[in-house]
Amino acid sequence: MASHCMDEEAPGSGAKPAGRVGEGASPTLPPLSLKTRYGYASGAIANGVKNVSFSAYLMFFYNQVVGVPAAIVSAALAATLLIDALIDPFLGRWSDVARTRWGRRHPFIYAALVPTPLFFLLVWLPPATLSHAQTGFWVFATAVFTRISISAFEIATQAMTPELTEDYRERTRLFSLRYWFLYLGQYGFSALSLLIFFAPTPDYPRGQLNPDSYTGFALLGSAMIFLSILACGLGTHDRIPYLRQADPRGQGGGIARHFREMAGAFRNRAFLAIFGFGVFKFTAIGLYAASALYFNTYLFGLSAAQIALLTIDSVVAATIAAPLAPLMSHWLGKRTSSLLFAIVGVSLGLSPLLLSYLDLFFLPGDPRLLPTLFVIGAIYGAMVAVSLINTSSMLADVVEDSAVRTGRHEAGTFFAAASFMQQCSTALGLVANGLILTWSAFPAKVSADQVTDAMMDSLVIHYLFASFGLWLLGCVILLFYPITRAHHERNVEILKARLAEARAREAENFAGGPVR
Repeated sequence: MASHCMDEEAPGSGAKPAGRVGEGASPTLPPLSLKTRYGYASGAIANGVKNVSFSAYLMFFYNQVVGVPAAIVSAALAATLLIDALIDPFLGRWSDVARTRWGRRHPFIYAALVPTPLFFLLVWLPPATLSHAQTGFWVFATAVFTRISISAFEIATQAMTPELTEDYRERTRLFSLRYWFLYLGQYGFSALSLLIFFAPTPDYPRGQLNPDSYTGFALLGSAMIFLSILACGLGTHDRIPYLRQADPRGQGGGIARHFREMAGAFRNRAFLAIFGFGVFKFTAIGLYAASALYFNTYLFGLSAAQIALLTIDSVVAATIAAPLAPLMSHWLGKRTSSLLFAIVGVSLGLSPLLLSYLDLFFLPGDPRLLPTLFVIGAIYGAMVAVSLINTSSMLADVVEDSAVRTGRHEAGTFFAAASFMQQCSTALGLVANGLILTWSAFPAKVSADQVTDAMMDSLVIHYLFASFGLWLLGCVILLFYPITRAHHERNVEILKARLAEARAREAENFAGGPVR
């Protein structure tokens, strides 16, 4: 997409970047430096830390460590996601129309720098004197402010992607690198925490059940979030002159215009296909993240150190997926590779649970259990990551498709709508996890020897049907995504032609102005 705003002379030629409202980029953009690439991508660590903490540990902490009933915790967490989902579209719209000397994206990045790690820290420090209901409100209040502040950062950062490059394959490479850092944040942080903070003690052989462990966990996560956001802002700051600035037609109109333009996103067929796929995909991912620690702790009987080793398979998966996703995108197309790798990967990932349900898998304590789970997890994770990377790149391509139809470059609006979908769907995943725990009669603050086979069988079978069914339905919807590489390149050429024509008219009007 021609999505960068500058004067016709590039910086360094003696001209000052214009950054005028509504201008586009020059047809030839300077290549992205390594600093820009890695600065942009490293910002995903912050979201990775938040994601794994909230999805994998927060329910477990409040339910099994603090002792709050699962229904209260899942309701509180689902409510935070819904509130965040409602606010995200406004953040995206605000990011699209903001006009500052630092452009329209970076003010949101820097604004998130302090609130995000601060609220994240408070989530894990509930006062001991609170009742179950009051603790649920504490979870809600601290988590919702964490989510809103990191959404301001994440939406603005993702909206930069189609503005950093218009190249079909280059976008997939950028998202590949970003997903690698996302997985590093998620699973690197998780592995470190399990090895350092959740190490077993005489009182707590499974360290993830030790209440004192979560203070260090929260402090490390908070520090990583701060450094990640800072690195992203500084690493991409010198790219500001090349980023598209706010369109003057996007100014004003109030809330009514905001809702009209948000509704316009849902009239785009390509976006609807991604949105529908995402609803089911992120519901499944939310369910998986909330359930994984239960399975690893109670079904496979893994220690904190073993779970830490197992989380590293996701970093391996991301390392495999980063170069593989652009390659598969080139060979198969983004849509086909997303569909194929999602279905095959999820089928493989569910196999240990299915085999355990059928009493055909390794029992807890078997030396073959951990390496088998590691290999399956790495392959499954890589395949799902390829699907996620390519669908994210597909969303960036939707921005040009919409611009051709509407004349507006609204990356923030589209990525905010996608964030809205992701938050709502993840909330559904958490609610599903709470329901499955309740239906399985899985008690709060239970010791491993109190978990019966009937509880685990019920938990596993409900999870298997829910997870695979969600992924399958999502893939059916993604079949309707229409943008191919040729379609995208045609959109880019149309936008470039429009930009050249607009500049020619501007030059002609300037040269032929009225003579007084």
